[in-house]
Amino acid sequence: MTRVPAWRVNLGLPMCGARMVDGRVDAAVELAREDMVTAFLAQITHQAVDEFPAALTALREQLPVNEEPVSVLGASLGGAVALQVLAMQRVPVRAVALVNPAVRIRSVVGPLEEFVGQTYQWTAESRRAVDELDFVARAGGLTAQPPLLLVSGERDRPELRMDAAALVDALREQYAHPDEVELISVPKLFPHRACPTLTMSLRERFVLAGWFGSRFRCRASSGCFRG
Repeated sequence: MTRVPAWRVNLGLPMCGARMVDGRVDAAVELAREDMVTAFLAQITHQAVDEFPAALTALREQLPVNEEPVSVLGASLGGAVALQVLAMQRVPVRAVALVNPAVRIRSVVGPLEEFVGQTYQWTAESRRAVDELDFVARAGGLTAQPPLLLVSGERDRPELRMDAAALVDALREQYAHPDEVELISVPKLFPHRACPTLTMSLRERFVLAGWFGSRFRCRASSGCFRG
C-alpha cells in the first residue's frame, strides 16, 4: 500500500491489538465469554463506528488533508466497521475495500465459540444485535453507492465466504452501476479473525494497492483509513 499516493492511517479496533483490555489477550477472551455478541463483537463494532468521526477530525487537524470523502479499508471485524460507517453516512465515503469481512456477525459466533471453548447462549437482545449487523439483509438500505472491493480468501471458512458472495450479489442488485462492486478471491489469504491484524500478504497488498491507486487515484491530499 506504500505506493498509493495518500495518507494511510491504521485505526486500531477497541479491545484488539494495542487496545486490548489491560493489554491482555485473556481479558478480551473474558469479555467474549461474558457475551460473545453484546459484550464483544457488537460492542467492538459499534464503539469503533462511534469513534470514527472524531478520529477523522483529529487526523485532519494533524495531516495536510482536505474535507473530501475518505476511502476505508476493513479486515475481518473491521469489515463490519467499514460497512457500518458506510451505512450510517456520518462521514462521506469515497471507496470501500473489505478483506475477509464479517458481513454477518451471526456467522462469526461459531468460530468464536471454538476459540473460547464455550457454546453461546442466544438471547432476544443478542439476536437483535446480530440482525442490526447483517449487511446482506441491510444491503437494500445502503443508499450510498461508492465503489466497493471485497477480497475473499480461499482459506476462510465456507460460511464466511458464502456471506461475502451474498453481499456482493445483494449490492450489485442495488447499485446503479453494478460493476462498481467487485469480488476478488485470493488463494492463500489467511482466514477470518475476530480481532484482525494489519499483516497482509504480498498478493493482498498488490490487489489493494492496484485497486486504490490506479482506479481511484487517491491523492496525498485525500485520506485512506483502515481498521
